[in-house]
Amino acid sequence: MSYSIACAPCCWGVESSDNPHNPNWMTVLSETRLGRFSGTELGPYGFLPLDADTVNTALYVKELEICAGTIFEPLSEPGSYEDIINKTKRLCDFLQKVGCEKLVVIDCVNDIRSRYAGMPDQAPRLDAERWAHMMSTVRDIAEIAKRHEIRTVVHPHAGGYIEYQDEIDLMLADLPSENVGLCLDTGHLYYATMDPAKSLIEYADRLEYVHFKDVNQHRLQRAIKDQVGFWQACADGVMCPLGEGAVDYDEVARALESIGYHGWITIEQERDPRHSDTTLPDIKKSRQFLVEKGLIQ
Repeated sequence: MSYSIACAPCCWGVESSDNPHNPNWMTVLSETRLGRFSGTELGPYGFLPLDADTVNTALYVKELEICAGTIFEPLSEPGSYEDIINKTKRLCDFLQKVGCEKLVVIDCVNDIRSRYAGMPDQAPRLDAERWAHMMSTVRDIAEIAKRHEIRTVVHPHAGGYIEYQDEIDLMLADLPSENVGLCLDTGHLYYATMDPAKSLIEYADRLEYVHFKDVNQHRLQRAIKDQVGFWQACADGVMCPLGEGAVDYDEVARALESIGYHGWITIEQERDPRHSDTTLPDIKKSRQFLVEKGLIQ
């Protein structure tokens, strides 16, 4: 089975729109096309200009499409709620104009949980009140997206409050399928001590979008031992090109085929944006790996 393959700005180290070390957004689109990808995620709010005419022109020139937008915010913080909702409204209006039908919602990395990324037994959990607020915020995001004919998928992410299996299960129980779907990331699943292939099968009835990522086992173990935090681990190279890490992509490919998945797959590899000159060769390696695995042509 051959899938539509996209890339994402995090491969260039773009995790926020205000990092002075970020590459130019047109560089990201150009290198995405040079890497022979057919789609890209929008990246963090404000990285690409939220002007549909400007972006549609660039996408036409680069022969790309936007496969997903992202809300990467502190979903459990009551003080951030108004800002999150305002961003969601503007982003969904933009996504509708560029023909994108998917919104990825992530509880962003925070200082408390980041040190416990990859440590499910030690990581502190939200109390019931803040968890309920986070779920209510996701429902409101999803309702806004639905009014724009956009489907919301929640992405469990290392260093946030939706990361481990118990949190995924609780989130899916609180947010039924009419509210949201699920985006699973092979690298974040592995980071969270879950089996990526088995998880794709286990959550198949909610799975609507997939990220591919690979993890350097030695650097992961060192990051967990030293509790350096998720972003420092990424800067230290914990994420690597597909096929060079610990994720078993033969099993992942079999899992996707067994559940009949046929949506987008987006390749990601977080890094420090100051190292973005290494991105193009890395995403080419990852794409070639998928060709060799028969996942794309």
